[in-house]
Amino acid sequence: MANNLVIVESPAKAKTLKKFLGADYDVKACGGHVRDLPPSTLGVDIKNNFEPKYQVIRGKSKILKPLKEAAKKAKVVFLAPDPDREGEAIAWHLSKILGDGKIKRIEFNEITKRAVEEAVKNPREINMKRVNAQQARRILDRLVGYKLSPLLWKKIRKGLSAGRVQSVVVELICERDKLIKQFKPVEYWSMVASFTASDEQEKFIAKLIEKAGNKVQIGNKEEADRILEELKGCVFSVSGVVKKEQKRNPSAPFITSTLQQEASSKLGFSPKRTMIVAQQLYEGVETAQEGSVGLITYMRTDSVRVAKEAQEEARELIAGEFGPSYVPAEIREYKTAKQAQDAHEAVRPTSVLRKPESIKADLTDEQFKVYQLIWNRFMASQMTSAVLDKTQVDISATCSDRAESYVFRANGSVVKFDGFMRIYMESTDAEDEEKEGILPEIKERQDLKMLSLEPGQHFTQPPPKYTEASLIKELEQRGIGRPSTYAPIVSTIVDRGYVERDGRSLYPTELGLLINDQLIAHFPVIMDYEFTARMEDDLDRILDGSVDWISMLKEFYGPFSESLAKADISMEKIKKEIMTEEKCEKCGKPMIIRSGRFGDFMACSGYPECKTTKPLPTEGDTEVSEKCELCGKPMVEKRSRFGRFLACSGYPDCKNIKSIHNPIGIKCPLDGGDIVQKKTKRGKIFYGCSNYPKCKFASWYKPLPEKCPKCGGLLVEKTTKKFTSKKCTNEKCDYEEKQDTNPI
Repeated sequence: MANNLVIVESPAKAKTLKKFLGADYDVKACGGHVRDLPPSTLGVDIKNNFEPKYQVIRGKSKILKPLKEAAKKAKVVFLAPDPDREGEAIAWHLSKILGDGKIKRIEFNEITKRAVEEAVKNPREINMKRVNAQQARRILDRLVGYKLSPLLWKKIRKGLSAGRVQSVVVELICERDKLIKQFKPVEYWSMVASFTASDEQEKFIAKLIEKAGNKVQIGNKEEADRILEELKGCVFSVSGVVKKEQKRNPSAPFITSTLQQEASSKLGFSPKRTMIVAQQLYEGVETAQEGSVGLITYMRTDSVRVAKEAQEEARELIAGEFGPSYVPAEIREYKTAKQAQDAHEAVRPTSVLRKPESIKADLTDEQFKVYQLIWNRFMASQMTSAVLDKTQVDISATCSDRAESYVFRANGSVVKFDGFMRIYMESTDAEDEEKEGILPEIKERQDLKMLSLEPGQHFTQPPPKYTEASLIKELEQRGIGRPSTYAPIVSTIVDRGYVERDGRSLYPTELGLLINDQLIAHFPVIMDYEFTARMEDDLDRILDGSVDWISMLKEFYGPFSESLAKADISMEKIKKEIMTEEKCEKCGKPMIIRSGRFGDFMACSGYPECKTTKPLPTEGDTEVSEKCELCGKPMVEKRSRFGRFLACSGYPDCKNIKSIHNPIGIKCPLDGGDIVQKKTKRGKIFYGCSNYPKCKFASWYKPLPEKCPKCGGLLVEKTTKKFTSKKCTNEKCDYEEKQDTNPI
């Protein structure tokens, strides 16, 4: 019989630990939190120093019963939940259920034999500062959620909710949405030329930057045409060549937020998916060579600190794999941000000797991709800097009829020594490298031949919509939330219908905008970004004892309760639920008119038991001359979230509908039909042939009226953050002309 009991959170973690600890240790899983505030009531005694009223979570009694029995028989009970505030709170709750007598707390940043054995040799008491920091956060969030949500139910609609951090995150997305809608594009033009030094030399691209020593700003076509005319007959020569060596240092190893951002950019993973996979890698994966083993260190961290033995192991492997020139003279150290807790190391492999390819067969596709990303990033962080040769060439246009001269500029980059770039480049660095080409060998005062000069029309772009990756970066920079909260916050605001995804982009729904406006109007302090960040700092300071958690709650709740009382009086009712005489076709209950993201609609009053909805008949429906091909009744023009469409006036007896296409004046390259603008179910615009489904032509990019100069095919306009390009749709043609998106 085992003398010791070890309790972890998950069965996967338990399986890995059993392999290291031997027969004298019984390892069991508690399945995460075992006690929490009650789900149906506030569960906080505000008058009695915010005392929480914890209860066993529903369904956990079955798990706790065998744990209690095992704890009675064991000499020592080691509590080993995750090494963070949540894990400490779980350990504390377990101690209250199992009894404090023989309880010891152990923790490890990585699930390896060395780390686990070291933890068992050095147990400690439960850290109540950590526990109180977690309790303060939990109670604070409960106060905001359980006090604000009923107000939203009363004033707007049942089932709504608000949160201390989630509402501020929605505010960020709403704010960006308003900036985008208010944005007024400004026209500007660029002038791009291609040059060559001789017929044997490759051409290169340069952009017009100066006229008579002043920066060129071309506002319209007339100005562009005037410059084209002025440059006719000019002689071009190299007026300056600047070459300099530039070092590029590797990025620090991952912390939670940067892992989520890079996994989003490089793998297309949501933060939630990334954290699920990382948790699997941390808790242990069954491998052919070693059995169950933890592959990465703890993945919830905001520290870039790395253990010395891990650095040494990496340096040794780098020297053996790539040579001594790839090993820095001194071990690389990275500076952790001021607000970081620095409780754990950065996210890294538990051993770099487990190369991704060597264990690929033991991993799922997602596990392999995330592990490879973490392994590459950590290895690169311990390698030498890359060395690049940067070249800048200025080209002057000399025209005989005037003294003013134009200057074009070309930039090139050559990797002289790849260093850490041998195995890893951050997504933003990769974009920069793609943007800069290689310039031929050019000397100062050398004459050049202009091969082409192309003006390009552009319009300034609004700020981009947030993606999950860019939103996390923004939250991190503002100090809102903490690494462990980013993924669940994004999932929550999407699940509750305040924010929707369009591909990777996030945008607010009408409901999200409505709630955000009300919260800003009546709770400006809670919705203030700086206030939210200060609250996070206060929660962190509970850990070092500089802030008392009960005092912090009192300081917050006084002003909050006053705002709540005022809002109950001043906030207008904006609920829109109008009872109608129509009965639900499924359950017979009255249908009501509700407001949604795309306007009013009819819904069953029996919701949520009955979820029947249907479009609301509108007075604005316009009868058209076209007849329904199914029943012969007139068709009417309607509008939905996807735009205008035709519907049979005989609805609901006849449910025939047809799309209304918007021709753009360009013919389909496949069958000569009209290319029309359409929308996907998510509302994203694309272009297709009006003869669909007979013709399957479709493009995400807007077709252009001009033909491809190379093959005569259809050109489309493709725009990214970095450039705008004209690209041929003919698969056999490689024509693509790129121009900078940003103004000069």
